[in-house]
Amino acid sequence: MTVLAWDGSDTATERSPLDHPTGDAPEVDLLAAQRAVGDLLRAMGRDPHTPHLRDTPRRVATAFAQMLTPAPFTLTTFPNDEHYDELVLVTRIPFSSLCEHHLLPFSGLAHVGYLPGDRIVGLSKLARVVQHFSGDLQVQERLTVQIADFLDQSLRPKGVGVILEAEHLCMSLRGVQAVGSRTVTSRLVGTLRDDPRSRQEFMALTGARTPGD
Repeated sequence: MTVLAWDGSDTATERSPLDHPTGDAPEVDLLAAQRAVGDLLRAMGRDPHTPHLRDTPRRVATAFAQMLTPAPFTLTTFPNDEHYDELVLVTRIPFSSLCEHHLLPFSGLAHVGYLPGDRIVGLSKLARVVQHFSGDLQVQERLTVQIADFLDQSLRPKGVGVILEAEHLCMSLRGVQAVGSRTVTSRLVGTLRDDPRSRQEFMALTGARTPGD
């Protein structure tokens, strides 16, 4: 098996005929976003023309544009010439996304693995997939499914496993104010779902618990 902890590095690699580019991000109207932030401040009883708030609409609009515009990338794959058939797993990939219900961040760690078929993927691209789908208005459940299904459809591996652990500011800063609570979601596909031994190996190596365990 191959188990790595993500260290943030990336390297350029040769593209194969089966590379899968991700889609384009929606267009952002920064000026309209700035006006909307100013309107929100006024609706909250604040004056956006005061010295301390004068540049806030621009800053907020730029920050949201950055968080909602993931960098494009290509899922670089290679022939599995050595017929490697053990688990490939990258653990502790940091990610952040925006809750689509409250526009507040949730962030945590992703554990992503697969059992190769005919193709293997550049290891850094597993983290790129997480980062790409995180760059949208999200719920954690959908984000988990998107990551797993994209890898399953792109690689056609024997199995895919994704576990996300995250803290949601919409829970810790408002409402129940459950500071420090973490939400765990999982998506297991193929052998990692159907074979108990493969599933147990994946769970043990990630050190995480899926709902129901």
